[in-house]
Amino acid sequence: MRLSTKSRFAVTAMIDMGMRQHLGPVSLAAISQRQHISISYLEQLFSKMRQHGLVESTRGPGGGYTLNRDANHISVADIIYAVNSPDEKEHVSEDAQKNGYVSTEALWSTLNQKMEDHMQSISLHSLVTAQLAKAGPVQAPSSPKRGVFAKKPQTIDKRTQVPNSVFALGQLLANSH
Repeated sequence: MRLSTKSRFAVTAMIDMGMRQHLGPVSLAAISQRQHISISYLEQLFSKMRQHGLVESTRGPGGGYTLNRDANHISVADIIYAVNSPDEKEHVSEDAQKNGYVSTEALWSTLNQKMEDHMQSISLHSLVTAQLAKAGPVQAPSSPKRGVFAKKPQTIDKRTQVPNSVFALGQLLANSH
C-alpha cells in the first residue's frame, strides 16, 4: 500500500463528497474550489474510483458524483487501492536483494500489512462523521436565481436619460422650460 499525495487527495475529496451526499450529486468543480485540488486531477481520481465501484456519476445540469455504496462500506484502504494503479507497487532490484534488502523484507512486509489492516478498519462514514462534528452540518449553497425574472428592474435616472429620437428631444426640451 502506497500512501501518496494522490491517496491523500482522493481521501480528502471523498470526505468532502460524503459530507454533501445528502444534497445530491457533488460536482468536481465544487470539490476543487473547496479543497484547492485541480479539476483535471480530480477527474483522474474520480475516473479510477468510478472504475472500482466507489462512486457513480450523473451527467447534465445538476450532475456530479455520488457514493456508489454506503459510506460504512467504503474504507480508506478501498480509496487508496482505487487510485493507485497496480503497477505502482515497489519493485526490488536484484542488486538491492544481493546487498541485504531481503533481510529486512519481512519487517517491511509486516509493517505494510499492519498499515493496510489499520486503513481497512477506517470507514469513510467515520471520517465524514468526525469532520461534520468539527465543522457542523453542511447547508445547501444558495444558488443565484436564473431566468427572466432574476434581474431587478433598473431605475432610470431622468437626468441621464438620452432621447432616442428628434421628437423625444423636442418633448424633453419643451418640458424643461
